[in-house]
Amino acid sequence: MPQGKRTASGWLGGLLGLVGLSAIAGILVTAAVTPAIAVSGYAARSAISLFDNLPGYLEVTRPMLPTTIYAKDPHSDGHLELATFYDQNRIPVEYDEVAQVVYDAILSSEDPRYYEHGGVDLIGTTRALLNNLRGGATQGGSSISQQYVKNVLIQKCEQEAESDEEEQACFTQATQAEGAEGYERKLQEMRYAIQIEKEYSKNDILLGYLNIANFGGTTYGIEAAANYYFGVSARDLNLPQAATLAGIVQEPNRFRIDQPDREDNGEANGYAATKERRDSVIRRMHAEGAITAEQRDEAYAAPVEPHIHPRQTGCVTALGSAYFCQYVKSVILNDPAFGDTAEARRDLLSRGGLNVYTTLDLRVQVPAEDAMRQYTPTHIDGMQFGATAVTLEADTGRVLAMAQNTNFSENPTVIESQPGYSAQVYAADQAHGSAIGFSAGSTYKLFTLIDWLEKGHSTNEVLNGVQRVFDSTCNGEPLRNSTRIGNFARHGGYVGTVRAFTRDSLNSGYLAMAQRLDVCDINRVAERMGVTYGDGTPVTANYALYDVLGSKNIAPMAMASAYATVANNGIRCEPRAIDRITDINGTELPLPEAQCEQVIAPEIAATAADALRTVMYDSGGTGLQARNHDGIPVIGKTGTHEGHQTSMIQTSTKATTAVWVGNVHGTRDLYYTYANGYRMADVRYHISRLVQGAANAHYPGGEFPPPDQNLTRRVLVELPDVVGMTVEEAERTLRSRGFQASVGDPVPGTQPEGRIQVQDPGAGRVAGGTTVRLSPSNGQGVEVPDVAGQSPERAVSAVRGAGFQSVDLGSCTEQSGAGAGRATGTNPGAGTVADRGTRIVVDYERANCSSRGGGDDDD
Repeated sequence: MPQGKRTASGWLGGLLGLVGLSAIAGILVTAAVTPAIAVSGYAARSAISLFDNLPGYLEVTRPMLPTTIYAKDPHSDGHLELATFYDQNRIPVEYDEVAQVVYDAILSSEDPRYYEHGGVDLIGTTRALLNNLRGGATQGGSSISQQYVKNVLIQKCEQEAESDEEEQACFTQATQAEGAEGYERKLQEMRYAIQIEKEYSKNDILLGYLNIANFGGTTYGIEAAANYYFGVSARDLNLPQAATLAGIVQEPNRFRIDQPDREDNGEANGYAATKERRDSVIRRMHAEGAITAEQRDEAYAAPVEPHIHPRQTGCVTALGSAYFCQYVKSVILNDPAFGDTAEARRDLLSRGGLNVYTTLDLRVQVPAEDAMRQYTPTHIDGMQFGATAVTLEADTGRVLAMAQNTNFSENPTVIESQPGYSAQVYAADQAHGSAIGFSAGSTYKLFTLIDWLEKGHSTNEVLNGVQRVFDSTCNGEPLRNSTRIGNFARHGGYVGTVRAFTRDSLNSGYLAMAQRLDVCDINRVAERMGVTYGDGTPVTANYALYDVLGSKNIAPMAMASAYATVANNGIRCEPRAIDRITDINGTELPLPEAQCEQVIAPEIAATAADALRTVMYDSGGTGLQARNHDGIPVIGKTGTHEGHQTSMIQTSTKATTAVWVGNVHGTRDLYYTYANGYRMADVRYHISRLVQGAANAHYPGGEFPPPDQNLTRRVLVELPDVVGMTVEEAERTLRSRGFQASVGDPVPGTQPEGRIQVQDPGAGRVAGGTTVRLSPSNGQGVEVPDVAGQSPERAVSAVRGAGFQSVDLGSCTEQSGAGAGRATGTNPGAGTVADRGTRIVVDYERANCSSRGGGDDDD
């Protein structure tokens, strides 16, 4: 309240009030305690001393004010109200925001000499006190300034009391009107009233009274009362309405008009007592000259007609954004930045008058709500069905959208009796919405991929991902497993690259990766990237080989944050839902510190993104259905846990959307569950596509950085020699080393029939995952002997002797010094294994090819 100038008459009134009340105090206090000596000089002197010794300064603190949560208005520079939280529904207004008829009604009925006295109306007070001493009907006699003081003291009780009992005791003390304690309270009230009139102007005190006064129930202040009872602003109240509200302040819970008066016994419209009180105010207004006789009579004739406009408290008013609102509320109630104790934070929320400007972007939120309504029902008979979508700004952590399939309610009766209602925030963890997370499924494979890259492995490294029993280690200790874990659609697995395993979300492929890693290291990666169990327990607290496949219950928002970290070059930004907070004066308050930290190296993030790109773009990628095709590059990952929980996470370099659809409790198979014409196992794709599309439209991302060349290298490994093995032995040996085998038709060979005669490429260092072509022997092969240097005739004889049936001399090449001739080779060449019927040609050379060799002449 600003300090106003005091007039000379005000100072004089205050002085007269102090002197007069000092004299009255002696009589009143003594009469209350020892009536027999009420008028003695000793009593008077004692009373004057008592009054002078009463505290003379009252600190006028800010009244309890509602906290309001806002979202940015997408169509202007302003903000839209999502919800308010209050113990007292109050909307402070300035002096010129209240109709003059309100001031006239209040002053005429409560303090007609307000602008003439200095804080205490001696005439009214004396008349009331004498009437009370005579045993007449109790009269208040308090000036507006005194009533303001009393309200300030009551407000102080309510703000400082630590229990209901303490608040009630304080309230009784501040309002006690009987006996010696009541008179002493009245004297203190008067002393304070005189003090505040020295510090504030009359108009300021009057406005302060109208802003703090109770108008019944939790409605406080003239603006909230006008809104609630009549649906208008205080500046637009007419005479009957103003008189009604002026009458309510005398006994707020008797004359309130949102409930028919029980004293009416069903007469009139249920507000007979209220109308009588209103008409009394109107009579006083006429008597004081504030209204004419015509206005008085017209107002008398008007019925009491409330038009109740409840101002609901809590997130239910946020409608489709209620779960985001609930998340914001939980931040204020849980973060020490808003108070050292839970009680202090609760009081700040419901009494602090904060303006909370959130990160919610309705350009993304509204499409998210629409997608949720289109594809998911609020409930499905026979199961506790849930779905949520949450979008984060990748490089800030700001929560842009949060939608949920259920209707919001915090009423336990509604939640228990009506399906499709919930107060839990499925997107968040237990501390921020009472949910405890859901199985992450294969979206958790991200952390195996990150650990794989951090250990120096390549995404093009080839592993044996054929389904079998796998094991691993935790902190170097064996982690045994006797279960053969299956793949989706009973796929048998294959030998392939990490990129392929990621594209296909192949469980056995990722288990093969984990077999070369350490499961506890994988969980430590998740922890470093901000992931915990939904109940807050560290993910490193428990471990099993199943962790690789996402068996842990994790909040969808935590998983969204992890993928946003990859999209943000390895920098993780803690999710935040509040941009700024101001107090009632517009002063910005400190927020929880925004934390962004490099948790994985940029080259690791870029290479992981490159592998995750295959999910959204490569043929057979499990996330193809979720891609928006809007030209904005995205990466992503799907997740399914036993058919009971499904997830889809995708992200651009600017915005990340996580969608979860599944059983809140229970294990109903979503692949056999249909609603709204859709299979529930598939709706994650549709929701993700629409929500990410909306995010891309307003937060367009760019190209992802290229992967690290070393982390995408083709890895050379040793190819074993399988010649002489059976086909089965050769295939098994090659698969165990990460190679694929291609078996061709049998070829002539010296190996026993059915054993490998030829492998291509041959044994040695080759690229991992190379396909090796195998040719089994038919058992009918003969090896061509080496006959070079022999005479042509002997060479032919040697080849025939090896078992070949068709042998001929080939062309002759003249060569001086060759004499009568010598074989130069065969076709096919020496060492070639061929069928016995294969024609073998022996080539030779002579000094003179036109004559027969000496050997031939002797024949």
